[in-house]
Amino acid sequence: MKTFVLLFQCKDKKGIVARLSDFIFRQGGNIVDADQHSTDPSGGHFFIRLEFLVEDKHCDKNFLESGLVTIAGEFNAEYRIYDKDDILRMGIFVSRPDHCLFDLIYLWRSGELRVDIPFVISNYERHREFVQQYKIPFYFVPATREERKESELLAHAASSDFLVLARYMFLLSGDFLASYGKDIINIHHGFLPSFKGANPYKQALEKGVKVIGATAHFVTEKLDEGPIIAQAVEYVSHEDRLENLVRKGKNLEKRALASAVVSYVDYRIIKYKDKTIVF
Repeated sequence: MKTFVLLFQCKDKKGIVARLSDFIFRQGGNIVDADQHSTDPSGGHFFIRLEFLVEDKHCDKNFLESGLVTIAGEFNAEYRIYDKDDILRMGIFVSRPDHCLFDLIYLWRSGELRVDIPFVISNYERHREFVQQYKIPFYFVPATREERKESELLAHAASSDFLVLARYMFLLSGDFLASYGKDIINIHHGFLPSFKGANPYKQALEKGVKVIGATAHFVTEKLDEGPIIAQAVEYVSHEDRLENLVRKGKNLEKRALASAVVSYVDYRIIKYKDKTIVF
């Protein structure tokens, strides 16, 4: 028995759910989880995530895709289908801050994050001992703001299905993003769309905010403007100093990044314009 996930989006109209459900039924499938959303039932945009089981061992992803082409054409829809037996390869880029790296590896080791980790890349050599004790390949790439060594990064990144920037402190160029061509998830240590760029906790302190946050988002060429996947927040007060905000923020960063990555590998994210729908 195989488990598949279908992510489907199109302009909202009658009959979408019925058509998809009938298709799955005709393949001998059984829907075990369904979630949907419409921006407006009268001509808005419709999104659905269907998770279903199929007993026929000959019913693979390619076979299902060939059948869904017709339905997608009827509704002028975009769709992706995933086989949940496929394990994604998650590459990690990290600079000196280690809390997000530690948390991702903990989740992976505990079985809460179902991925393979083909490598960890860092410009901080001291992460090697921690990473290699889990038999994960570690590559030291001494990138700087002046020399970001993107060709070397790209050569290693080719072995991954997606990347996570677990507090990697350098921007990736448009050329890198185009050459890599796959999703990259970043954790920003601030509450977006406010407090972009460097020193977001210092920015927050100077504004006297009562809530701080961390934001996990997809990487685009525009700094800290990619579609937001997950955010975590905590209340603060006038008594909190900068070091308090940074300390509290580390926990928020771990929570937001873990939530985003788990949603990604469970195929719960649909991109739409500059936003995400996360089921």
